[in-house]
Amino acid sequence: MLSRELLRQQAETLGPVFASRGIDPQLLDDWVRLDAERRAGLVEVEELKRQRNESSRAIGKIKQAGGDAGAQIAAVGELKTKLEGLAGRLGEVDEELKAVELSLPNLPHEDVPAGEDESANRVERTVGEPPKFDFEVKAHWDLGPALAILDFERAAKVAGARFTTYWGAGARLERALIQFMLDLHTEEHGYTEVITPFIVNERALTGTGQLPKFAEDLFKLEGYSYYMVPTAEVPLTNMFSGEILDEARLPMRMAAYTPCFRSEAGSHGRDVRGLFRQHQFNKVELVHLTKPEESFAALDALTGHAEEVLKRLELPYRVVTLSSGDMGFSAAKTYDIEVWLPGQDAYREISSCSNCTDFQARRANLRYRPEGGGKPRLLHTLNGSGLAAGRTLIAVLENYQQRDGSVVVPEVLRPYMGGKELIVHQG
Repeated sequence: MLSRELLRQQAETLGPVFASRGIDPQLLDDWVRLDAERRAGLVEVEELKRQRNESSRAIGKIKQAGGDAGAQIAAVGELKTKLEGLAGRLGEVDEELKAVELSLPNLPHEDVPAGEDESANRVERTVGEPPKFDFEVKAHWDLGPALAILDFERAAKVAGARFTTYWGAGARLERALIQFMLDLHTEEHGYTEVITPFIVNERALTGTGQLPKFAEDLFKLEGYSYYMVPTAEVPLTNMFSGEILDEARLPMRMAAYTPCFRSEAGSHGRDVRGLFRQHQFNKVELVHLTKPEESFAALDALTGHAEEVLKRLELPYRVVTLSSGDMGFSAAKTYDIEVWLPGQDAYREISSCSNCTDFQARRANLRYRPEGGGKPRLLHTLNGSGLAAGRTLIAVLENYQQRDGSVVVPEVLRPYMGGKELIVHQG
């Protein structure tokens, strides 16, 4: 959520910024109108209270003198009626203002390329060379079933489209990836592992920006105000909501594995084959809580931690800065990490690492107290996939595939696979 002071001070210049993020500038006009009505209403309330208090004192004097204060009492009654009506309208205005504010995205950092979509994204670096094959490569949706480690049809029997069952070495490979990622981030990158609830409430989803704008992308539990977790970013970021952290505890780095549940309501026919865009998938999430002046350095560090997973797996990838129109709702700046997938002959996103500045902190009431004293300050929040396990498994299968259809296990994963070096068909 953006501060009201910022919206007032920059209202004349923010219209094009919001337009570049796909937001109707009329929303800002609505906010300006409602804010002006609210501020004028508050002034009027104070004036009416002043008049009421003066009239009440006058009534007291008239009664003390034995006079008739009927007219003054009637006037006070009218003032009371006006105050009640105005208070009711101000309550409505506050709700309307809040609804608009919850619909406005974060402002892009000055370094973010302006643009409406991914065509304006900027490639920052490319790491590693895509492998060369002397045979026709297969996509993971062919490799997995051929090895009998992925089964899409049986998953559809018990759940529906966009679900998968993993079998044998496939299940172990996914588990190995998750364990490897958690070990790397906790033992080498300084993260504290957290096991969070896999169900979250409306307050938490509002705090990180999924609600109210993206309700259709969530799975809600019927009859409850609870939702299946779309990403561990939600519980991790909201863990300290309403608290004031000591500066000495910062920065906080947290890592969590969760299954993630998304309706993919806006995908409409995109990536319908295989594991790429599922209703349920596994992910290791990284979250930072930092001081404002350290958050962009933290974004670079966070991105580097996610990159290290791919470096250890020896998978080629590139890092891209997203344009203003391609970023997520809460982000001020986002780096996408895109891994090379031979089966699709393309780089595809495997992690998004974002600095949300104080946008989520204002919504979730996340603050810290400076060591030197003074008023509590809003934290800056960052999040990134470290990584999405299913998409990493795709990259392993496709980049390490062999002519005979087997898949070499990356060396760094072999200790997690019981020493297995090769995945072959499991009969």
